[in-house]
Amino acid sequence: MVSIEGCLKQKNGIGLVTPNKNMSESYLKMAEESINILSKVIESNIWTATTSYYIYYYSLYALMLRVGVKCEIHSCSIEFMKECLKEFYNIEDIRGFEDAFGARIDLQYYSNRPVNQKVIVSQLIVDLFRQNAHCC
Repeated sequence: MVSIEGCLKQKNGIGLVTPNKNMSESYLKMAEESINILSKVIESNIWTATTSYYIYYYSLYALMLRVGVKCEIHSCSIEFMKECLKEFYNIEDIRGFEDAFGARIDLQYYSNRPVNQKVIVSQLIVDLFRQNAHCC
């Protein structure tokens, strides 16, 4: 199980950095670009799941950099979101993020695992990005 304490101790885990508005905006642009190409990859479950997940991830990382937190371990970034960014994410957002993370892992690394099609792409992803685009 992932914990904030463990993530703080990990190499490339959670750490403090100087808040960086430019990098934050760059990650928001990456999320927006991912939204814009989603319709072009919709016929591929792997690429749809990957693109959908990165819409979540880039918007989260934009917020993290904006407040001065860096983390290169995705599961630790998700744990940070759950524990420290509750004013930006509700339980539905977190569940969608975790489901997208799991679907991406399953489709990229375990091609024989079944994945719920509803998890692969949802309007929740687009809504979440638009919500966070205004925060940074």
